[in-house]
Amino acid sequence: MAVKTIRLDPRAETLLADVVRRTGMTPSQALRAGLATLHERLRARDDPYAVYERLDLGPGGYARAPARRAKQAVRAILRTKAPR
Repeated sequence: MAVKTIRLDPRAETLLADVVRRTGMTPSQALRAGLATLHERLRARDDPYAVYERLDLGPGGYARAPARRAKQAVRAILRTKAPR
C-alpha cells in the first residue's frame, strides 16, 4: 500500500476532524470513503447508460406510435409540422 502525504488547509483539517469524531473512522478511512464517493459520482455522470437508467419516460417513453406503425406515424407527424 502506498503512503501519500497531502496538505490540508485549516478548513479541510476541521472537516476531517469532524468526520473522524462523528463516524469513529480513522482519517485514512474517512479520506478513502470520500474518494470512493467522489469517484462513484464522477463515474455515474460519465456513464451514458446510468443517465438513461435514471430517466423515467413512463410507459412507451417518448414513442408517438408503436414500432409496427412507425412509417405511418412519421408521415402523420411530418404532416402536422409542415402542412401542404
